[in-house]
Amino acid sequence: MKQTDRTYVEQLEQENAKLRAALQDAQEANQAKTRFLSNMSHDIRTPMNAIVGMTAIGLAHIDEKARVHDCLDKIQTASTHLMSLVNDVLDMSRIDSGRMTLGEEDFSLADLVHDATIIIRPQAERKGQAFHVQIGDILAENLVGDPLRLRQIIVNIVGNAVKYTSDGGNIQVDFAQRPGTEGKVWLDFVCRDTGVGMSPEFLEKIFLPFERVQTTANQQIEGTGLGMSIVKKLVDGMGGDIAVESQEGKGSCFTVHLPLSISALGNGAPALPVGHAVLVAESEDKSAHQISEYLSRAGLIPVHLESGRKIVTRLTQAQFEEQMPCALLLGHKLADMSPLGLAAHVRQLAGPDFPILLVTESDWPQMEYRAVRAGVNAFVPCPLFPSRLLDTLSSLTSQAADTQPLNNEEQDYSQNRVLLVEDNELNLEIALELLSMTGVQVEVAMDGVQAVEKFQTSPEGWFDLIFMDVQMPLMNGYEATRRIRKLSRPDAQSVWIVAMTANAFMEDVQQAKNSGMNEHISKPVDVDRLYEILRAQLKPRASTT
Repeated sequence: MKQTDRTYVEQLEQENAKLRAALQDAQEANQAKTRFLSNMSHDIRTPMNAIVGMTAIGLAHIDEKARVHDCLDKIQTASTHLMSLVNDVLDMSRIDSGRMTLGEEDFSLADLVHDATIIIRPQAERKGQAFHVQIGDILAENLVGDPLRLRQIIVNIVGNAVKYTSDGGNIQVDFAQRPGTEGKVWLDFVCRDTGVGMSPEFLEKIFLPFERVQTTANQQIEGTGLGMSIVKKLVDGMGGDIAVESQEGKGSCFTVHLPLSISALGNGAPALPVGHAVLVAESEDKSAHQISEYLSRAGLIPVHLESGRKIVTRLTQAQFEEQMPCALLLGHKLADMSPLGLAAHVRQLAGPDFPILLVTESDWPQMEYRAVRAGVNAFVPCPLFPSRLLDTLSSLTSQAADTQPLNNEEQDYSQNRVLLVEDNELNLEIALELLSMTGVQVEVAMDGVQAVEKFQTSPEGWFDLIFMDVQMPLMNGYEATRRIRKLSRPDAQSVWIVAMTANAFMEDVQQAKNSGMNEHISKPVDVDRLYEILRAQLKPRASTT
C-alpha cells in the first residue's frame, strides 16, 4: 500500500472514531434526556395530581370552611413546587441558549444571606436538623453583582443539603471573604452536611444536566436533576469555581469561591462610643468570640461574662463607680438563666435608658412581645454580620448618650445598719450589691416572719432602716410591717420602713402607707431614689481627710 493510501486510511479511521464518539455522546445525551423526561413526567404529574385532586375535594366540600382551607393550603404547596420545577427547566433553557445575562447591581451580603436563611431554616427545622450558619472574616458587606442568581446558588446547594440529609442530621454553612484583585473580594461559601452522600461514579457527572442519583431512597425526593447543573453554569458565569467532596452514607461538602466587586456605597463605619465597654452575656464561646471580635474592631471594649449573676454583679459595681458600660448584648445562651430573664433583671437594675440588645437566630415576630416586656430595646438577627450589630448598637447608644450617671456623693455609711427583706434570690443579690457599695451594713431576711423575728431579737436602735418586699411566702410585707409597729419598744415606731416592691400602682403605694411603711420604691428600682433615701435617713461617717 502506498504511503498516500495508508495516510488516507488513517484519516478515515480517525474520522470514523470521531463519528463513533459523537454518536455515543449523542446516544448518551438522548438517553439522559429520555430519563429526564421520564423523571419530569413523574415529578410534574405529582404536584399536578395534588392540585387537581385537592381542587375537586374543595369543591365537593365548599360549605366546610376548615376543609376548604386545608385543600387550599395543599394546593398552594403543590403549586409552589410545580413552579420551581418549571423555573429550573426554563433557567436551563435560557443558559444553554445564551440568553441569560448576569446583573450588576449594588446589594448587601448581610441581607442576601439573611433572606436565604429565612427560606431554608424552616425546612431544616421541620426535619429536626441542626442548622448552623457561621460568618467568618467579612471585608466588605456591600458588594456589586447579581444578588438574585447568587441567592439561587446558595439556596440550591443548602436546600439540597437539607433535602438529602435525614431527620436529625447536621447542616453547617460558612461564609467568609478574602482579598481579591483591586476593588474585589473573594466570597468563600462552604456547605457541609451529614446526608446520604454520593458515589465516586456520580460525583463525576453531578454537574451534568438531566442527571439524578438513582437510589431507592432518593427516588422519593422530587426534583428535576437540573439544580447542580444550573449552579455550575452560574458559578462559571460569575468567574468563580465550585468543588464537591462526598462519601456515601457520610455526607457531602460543597465549596464555592466567587469574585465580587466592592460597592462604593455604604461600607463606612457607624458612629460608636469608641473606647467604651460593652457587656457580652453569652455562654457559648464561639458566639461570644465572634461578637467580641466585631466590637473590638469597631474600637469598643467587649467584656464577656457567661452567667447572669456575673452580669448583674458587674453592672452593680459599674453603676456605683459611675463607669457604666454603653450597652448589654444578650447572646443565645447563659449558664444560669434565660437571656430574657436576665434582660428583666438588668432593666430593673439599670433603669429605662440602658441599651439592651438581643442577638438571636429565633423568629423575632414570635418572641417580640415577650422580649420587649422583658426590657429588650432591639434585636440583631443571626447569622451575625458586623453591620447589623454595629448599626443597631450605634442607634441605641446615641439615644442613651444623654443619660445622667448615678451620683451617690461617695458617702460612707459603714456605721449604719439596714435590714433587707427579700425572698427572690437575684433581686436580693442586686439590692445587696447596691447597698454594700455605700459601705452600709446589711442583714437579710428571706420572708416576713424572719423580718419580724430579726427586728424583735435585735438590740434597741440596731437597725436604722428597713427595706421591705411585699409579696413573700409565710408572711407578706404589709403584715410584717404591722407586726413590727405593734412591738412594745420605742424603735418599733421610729424605724424607717421602705416598701421595695413590683406592686407599683397608686393603691399599692397607699396600702404600703396604711400598713405603717414610710416610703415606697417600685421595681425596677430607681437607683437614684434608693440613694436619696439613704442620704435622707442615714448619717454618713465623717471624713477623716
